[in-house]
Amino acid sequence: MRIGVGVGSFGGGDGGIDSQVEQTVIAEADGFEAAWFTHIRGADSLISVALAGQATSRIELVTGVIPVYSREPLLMAQQALTAQSVAGGRLTLGIGLAHPETAPRTWNHSYDRPAHFMSEYLAVLQPLLNEQTVEFNGDMISTSGSLELGGVTPPSVLLAALGPRMLRMAAELADGTLLWVTGPKTIRTHIVPKLADAAKASGRPRSRIVAALPICVTDEPDKARERVAKGLGRYGQLINYRRMLDIEGVAGPEGVAIVGNEGEVEAQLRNLADAGATDYFAAFITLARDDDQSIPRTRELLKGLVGKV
Repeated sequence: MRIGVGVGSFGGGDGGIDSQVEQTVIAEADGFEAAWFTHIRGADSLISVALAGQATSRIELVTGVIPVYSREPLLMAQQALTAQSVAGGRLTLGIGLAHPETAPRTWNHSYDRPAHFMSEYLAVLQPLLNEQTVEFNGDMISTSGSLELGGVTPPSVLLAALGPRMLRMAAELADGTLLWVTGPKTIRTHIVPKLADAAKASGRPRSRIVAALPICVTDEPDKARERVAKGLGRYGQLINYRRMLDIEGVAGPEGVAIVGNEGEVEAQLRNLADAGATDYFAAFITLARDDDQSIPRTRELLKGLVGKV
């Protein structure tokens, strides 16, 4: 299982672009295999990827994830190919549908038939990323356009896929799924079987399964879980994540957080890999605002596990 780390607020920084670039440089120097750029209320992740790509040379740069309702597929492709070019071909484009609770009020966009919308979005996005031209007339999206970015290798695409139809698209039309607050039981019993069946039916290779989870190496695991519950509890109220947490049988994100001492955290990461995760992305959690020990301790353990889990 490959190991990557969050940058920005999940990397222990302030979320600004300069901080993200600095954290990516450090992550590459520490040997981590990927840097994960969240896309919520801070910097645009594709701009951050482009700038971080200029400051690094090896590390994979992953957006996790850009809501498709926030930009038309032509614009998404144009921005992604630009970032891919600047970053030397190391972008992995993570995209998703966001949530019925957020899409209408945030982007003034209906959440009607979301999986169908994503299928049409990909029918436009993937040709633009690959051939850079498209003619498509669908029920929800219609686009006639082309791009001119010669010599740019198309980026890999991951979907924030949780439900059966989205997981099928992740296997058939993209390169896998990027998960958040989705635990090992759910990956083993729900995510892996559906991706495997879809990949086999379509003759595609094994799908990538990226599991992003809160993590804290600590001797006070209960305190860490309380911190997760307080800071990330809102995710347990969103219906898409709620379904995954119910499969896992936990009350909220604190129930899937990776916490404990070094041995306990390593065991939990190995369990995640055994469940079928191909990648783990660390969302660092501290015990308090002034806690300057947890993240360095957690990073040190993760550094030692790169290539060994």
